[in-house]
This record gives sequence, C-alpha cells and structure tokens, in this order.
Amino acid sequence: MSQSTHLSLVRQLSFCAGHRLYGHEGRCAFLHGHNYRVDIEVEAVGGGAEVDTVGRVVDFSLIKKRMLGWLDEHWDHAFILFEKDETTLAAVRVAEPTKYFVLPWNPTAENMARYLLEVVAPHVLTGLGVVARRVSLWETDEACAVATLVGRPGTSPMPIGSAVIVDTRN
Repeated sequence: MSQSTHLSLVRQLSFCAGHRLYGHEGRCAFLHGHNYRVDIEVEAVGGGAEVDTVGRVVDFSLIKKRMLGWLDEHWDHAFILFEKDETTLAAVRVAEPTKYFVLPWNPTAENMARYLLEVVAPHVLTGLGVVARRVSLWETDEACAVATLVGRPGTSPMPIGSAVIVDTRN
C-alpha cells in the first residue's frame, strides 16, 4: 500500500441542547435550542497511513460509543452556558429538574467545536490509537463551525467539565 495516502475517518453524532450567547447583539442573546450535529474526524496517532489488521483507522462504533457517550451525559438535553453568564446560570439553577453544563467560553458553535476538539476528544479517545484532527459542530443544516488541530496534539488546556444535573423527581 502507498505510504503517501493520508487516511482518516469521520463519525457523525447528534444531540439536542439549549444555550444563549452572552453579550450577543441579536436574537441569540435569548435562551434557545438546537438539534446539533457533530462531525469528528480522527486519524491514527502515528500518522495518516496506519491501519489495524482489519484495515481500519479505528472501528466507527468505538468513536460513537466514547464521543456520543460523553455528549449524551454532558450536553444532550442540557443548557450549555458561559461561566460568566451569572443571571442565566442563576435562573437555570432554580429550575427543577434541570441539566446544565458550564463552559469556560461563550457557547458559540466555534467555542463548542473547540472544546470538543481540545478538551473532550483527547480525554475520551485515550487508548484507541487515534487523535481527533477536526470537529465540525452544526447548529443548523446550513451553518457549522470547524475546529482543526494544527500540529501535534498537546495536553488539554483545561480539565474536562461535568454536567450539573438536578432532578428531584421520584
């Protein structure tokens, strides 16, 4: 096989969540939600030509299990909110049941894609022999943000966060 061919794979995932853009000048300043789609592209840690004995970069189901597992637990049916958005955080904390995730950046599509690429993917893909190279986060069918890893993967710039779930229902 040719060593000049670069191989990667893309797994598509989806989740539903609410957010608001703190300081936005238009309608996105209001709480609202999206049916998000995430496209995550991975390649072998050692380079773009390596495959396993079956001929795969990695089994698609492993990417789904790990990334979608994280998305389901932390972002699906949650409000994703900026840590500095004190009034919205206070309002969401009052609601029961509630599920929210505090993001260190304003939850734009760009920042959410960056968080998935730089923080979540290195954590959840550990041990699979792959590195996430690109994450596309689709807010609508027509609009997405793309985060691309440039150079070698480094250590995550921050610890991975957790969703806060308050559910007093029996």
